[in-house]
Amino acid sequence: MKFSNEELIERVSQGDMRAVSRLITLSENGVPRAREVLSELYKQSGSAHVIGVTGSPGAGKSTLVDHLARQWKARGKKVAILAIDPTSPFSGGAVLGDRIRMTKTAEDGEIFIRSMATRGALGGLSRGSLDAVHILDAAGFDIIFIETVGVGQAEVDIVRTADTCLVVLVPGMGDSVQAIKAGILEIADIFVINKADRDGADLVHKDLRVLLSLSDYEENDWKPPILKAIATKGDGTEELTEKMAEHQLWLSGSEVGKERKRKIIEDRIVKLTTELLLQRVIGDNQDKVQQLVDECLDRKRDPFSVVEQLVQAAMKF
Repeated sequence: MKFSNEELIERVSQGDMRAVSRLITLSENGVPRAREVLSELYKQSGSAHVIGVTGSPGAGKSTLVDHLARQWKARGKKVAILAIDPTSPFSGGAVLGDRIRMTKTAEDGEIFIRSMATRGALGGLSRGSLDAVHILDAAGFDIIFIETVGVGQAEVDIVRTADTCLVVLVPGMGDSVQAIKAGILEIADIFVINKADRDGADLVHKDLRVLLSLSDYEENDWKPPILKAIATKGDGTEELTEKMAEHQLWLSGSEVGKERKRKIIEDRIVKLTTELLLQRVIGDNQDKVQQLVDECLDRKRDPFSVVEQLVQAAMKF
C-alpha cells in the first residue's frame, strides 16, 4: 500500500505501525520526500526517552534489551527497539539478526522491533537510524531502545543520540582497560556487568569503581551506578529499569539534561548539513568528480585544490 505525504503524517501521528515502518524504509533508502514528512512531524517529537545500549560484541546486549523492553512495557510504557547491525564493506549487506535473540519480545505484538544496518556509518549509527528515532518519537513511543553494533572504540555516536547510555561489560574481556581506551567511561550513564555469574565479575566491578573514583563529580552530578545482571535469566533487570527511570527523572530536572538535548539537536543539524552538502558536491557531480580523480591520479591536479573547486561550485547553487 502506498501512502501520500499527508497520509504518512496523519497515520504516523496516530501510531499506525504500517505507516511508521513505511516511513522508516523511505528514510533508510534516502527517498527525498521522507525529509518533507519528517519536517512536518518534528513538532510532535521530543517526548520519548531514548536509551542507548552499547558494549563489546558478545556482551549479551540483545538478550538484555529483550528483558528490559518487557520491564518497561509492564510499567505501562509504549516501547520500541532499534537493533543496529554492521554493514559489510564488501557486499553492502547486513545480517539484521539481533531480533533472533529477542525471543520473548519478538512474540509480543505490542513492542515494535526494527533491525537496521549501519550503512558504513563510522560512529555506529546511520542517518536512517537517527531518522527512525525521530519517527518513533513522533508516533508516540515512550521508550526507544537503540542497541548498537558493539564495535568498541569507534562507537561513541550513541552518546549524541540517546538520553541514557547503558554500557554493557562482561567478565574476562579486559573491559576495564577498554573503558579507558574507548572513552566508554565518559559516555556511560549506567554500567551493567552482564553474565555476573561468571568468575571475574567482582574484579570488573572493582576496576570500574576505581576508575570512577578518579573522576571529579559535583554534589548534584549523576554518578554512574554499576549494576550486575544475568540477562539469560532476567536477573538484575528490574533494578536496572529503576535506575534508568531515576536517570530520566534526574535529566528532566537538571540543566545537564537540557544541555544534553541541545547537543543532540546540534549534532543532528551538523550531520544533516554534512549529508546535504556531500550530496550536492559529490552525488550530483559524479562525472566531474571522476574526471578530477583521474587528473589527480596523473598528478595534473591535487586533492586540496579539487575539493576547493567542488565546494565553490556547490556554493553557487
